[in-house]
Amino acid sequence: MRKITHLIDAQSVESTSGNVGPVYNPATGEQTGEVDLASVAEVDLAVESSKNAFQEWGNVSIARRVKLLHNFRNLVIENEMEIASRLTQEHGKVADDARGEVARGIENIEFACGFADSLKGTYSEHASTGVDVYTVRQPLGVCAGITPFNFPAMVPLWMIPNAVACGNTFVLKPSERDPSAPRFLIELIQEAGFPPGVVNLVNGDKTAVDRLLEHPDIAAVSFVGSTPIAKYVYSTGTSTGKRIQALGGAKNHMLVLPDADLDLAADAAVSAAYGSAGERCMAISVVVAIGDIADPLVDAIKLRMEKLVIGPGENTDSEMGPLITREHRDKVAGYIEAGESEGARLVVDGREQNFESNGFFIGVSLLDHVKTDMSVYKDEIFGPVLSVVRVDNYNQAVEMIANNPYGNGAAIFTRDGGTARQFQQDADAGMVGINVPIPVPVGYHSFGGWNNSLFGDTTMYGPEGLNFFTRPKVITSRWPDPTTSQVDLGFPQNN
Repeated sequence: MRKITHLIDAQSVESTSGNVGPVYNPATGEQTGEVDLASVAEVDLAVESSKNAFQEWGNVSIARRVKLLHNFRNLVIENEMEIASRLTQEHGKVADDARGEVARGIENIEFACGFADSLKGTYSEHASTGVDVYTVRQPLGVCAGITPFNFPAMVPLWMIPNAVACGNTFVLKPSERDPSAPRFLIELIQEAGFPPGVVNLVNGDKTAVDRLLEHPDIAAVSFVGSTPIAKYVYSTGTSTGKRIQALGGAKNHMLVLPDADLDLAADAAVSAAYGSAGERCMAISVVVAIGDIADPLVDAIKLRMEKLVIGPGENTDSEMGPLITREHRDKVAGYIEAGESEGARLVVDGREQNFESNGFFIGVSLLDHVKTDMSVYKDEIFGPVLSVVRVDNYNQAVEMIANNPYGNGAAIFTRDGGTARQFQQDADAGMVGINVPIPVPVGYHSFGGWNNSLFGDTTMYGPEGLNFFTRPKVITSRWPDPTTSQVDLGFPQNN
């Protein structure tokens, strides 16, 4: 059985806690490894290593940092299939989803490779007589990232490239459920030539999280996960004086107007709701059917669901894999039962599909006539369950989004340009798609929602990421008038 340890100062380090966590192959249900869970001692060791490395790394030239980032980017591309394979083995993603995750992570490395232009600063000459004022952006010090199970490779790459590009050092605490892919990324960082301690990795549970949030030498923490934990990370971290960006959960709505392209909308709903088994914060979990498109839309979605191939990620024909754990699968099944008991019409019941494997599989489900007071609407299910809410008009749909506590993403499907343009203003969400169901920004923009989907005032990666990992310093300087200087500079002397 594989043993996954910490990586500190470019060395494999075992825990002193004696605590380990099981690692499963979700497609078979079999335990394939165990991961060391850090004690406070290992967290402190990693932070001390990164603190020592910062003394040098914070002064490394931009040219050197760019070269190392390019080395890292090339290694990730060369090892794309290995990273994707690890994602499939421990998360259960099908091949297309796994490769797509790696590709989106590479985008963020490539953005960081061009960071030099964004950190040039500003300069005002002669702000006052003989006075110049200029602003520079400097690194924070030791930063930490706490990342989720659903994107164990991509989300660390939202954080680490920008952090180290700006001159910070970094401690990563990935999910203990699927730790192999993030560990391999840190190994590639070391292979790329980054000095020991610039990026360290500690595996762990709440003990490790709490220590990172309270450690006096951690300057900033990036987090992606559920809303309750995001609130906890934000309140705990800020209470100890840290800079925090904490991305929480979501309940993403997709509005479908009567004039929408029915086939395009149905295809989008199925791929966005059931891709990666619905275990992504940008999944569409609510389709808002406006007016008389509801019946044909539900029929079109159902037709496509029947053709989905669900199976192990290693199978080339699989379009959706298992859920991450047996417990989570059972929780998702409970929501399906609750939705039906609360009055929704169960169009497709994923619990009825049988699987030969003992893996954590469940079929795709579709609930129609869902109301906003039902648990399937209010809660983030994080599984392959799609709810259809019917409304009469556009204004009711927009009001529904505004009244939802989350504000991660929202999408609209329509042929009307005026309505689409109005929606991008009206939607109470941080990321909006127009005939695009999952509006995840490219690497040179930034990712983040509103309301209970984001805690802190800075979103993730892109330009906002560079701002998060630096702080401005303004210098005001005055030098003596050279014509009155005691040093002969060749200027004519005043009498």
